[in-house]
Parts: sequence; C-alpha cells; structure tokens
Amino acid sequence: MEAKVKAVCLSEEKGTTKKVIEKGELIEDFGLKGDAHAGKWHRQLSLLDESSINKMQGQGYQLNFGDFAENITTVGIENLFKLPVGQKLRINGEILLEITQIGKECHHGCEIRQTIGDCVMPREGVFARVIKGGMIKAGDKIEILKG
Repeated sequence: MEAKVKAVCLSEEKGTTKKVIEKGELIEDFGLKGDAHAGKWHRQLSLLDESSINKMQGQGYQLNFGDFAENITTVGIENLFKLPVGQKLRINGEILLEITQIGKECHHGCEIRQTIGDCVMPREGVFARVIKGGMIKAGDKIEILKG
C-alpha cells in the first residue's frame, strides 16, 4: 500500500482533540499554521498512522481522525513509530519533515485519556519538525526518504 496523508487535523488549544480540516499550510521551522502545538521547537507536528487508531477501535472505541491530537493521520505506514529519529519524510514531492521524537508522556488530565480511557500517542505517535513547508491535504503521497 502506498503511504499517504489520510487526514490533516488542527486544534487551537493544547491537550484537546483536533478537528479535521480540508487542507493546511505547513510553515518551515514552525508547524501547521493555526495549530496550538506549532512553534520553534522539536514537536512542531504530530503524526499517527491509521493502523494505530484501528487498534484502539478494535477495543470498542468510536474514534475520529484527530482524536489523539495528531496533526497528520497517515495510512500505509504501519510501523511509523518504528522509524528512527532523524528520518525524513517527503510529502507531495515538496514538503520535507524530520522525525524528532517517538512517543511522549501524556500530561496529567489529558482529554483524550479521560474521554476514551487510553491514548495511543505515548506509544505510537511520532513528532516532527518542518524542514520545508507547503500546502498539505488528504490524499497527498508520503515518501520515506533513504538515508
């Protein structure tokens, strides 16, 4: 299966689920325009593969893209969380991301964990910084670049 963007999601406040948007603008060394997590730091964007979400749905949860506060839901990268820090991803032949962190600790009072009882982001979420920005939308092709 070809790796693609399944959804682009945004929230204006940290610690909340994100809402799917039709398209977004990724800004170099900043993140997704308008998102609460964007800024000049190492976790400008969060990514989660649909296979990770499906594991949670298999536990009986009704979930939507963005419910784990991911900015980009991917499809076709089942082991996204096994990619190494430093791995580069190219989206739509234009956007360039670099993985900076795998997983994170949920903060106390995480809305996601409170709402559904578990959160997959600490185990399988990936964080990245934007090396080269551009417009992003569902259906965009993702390439995992070689060394």
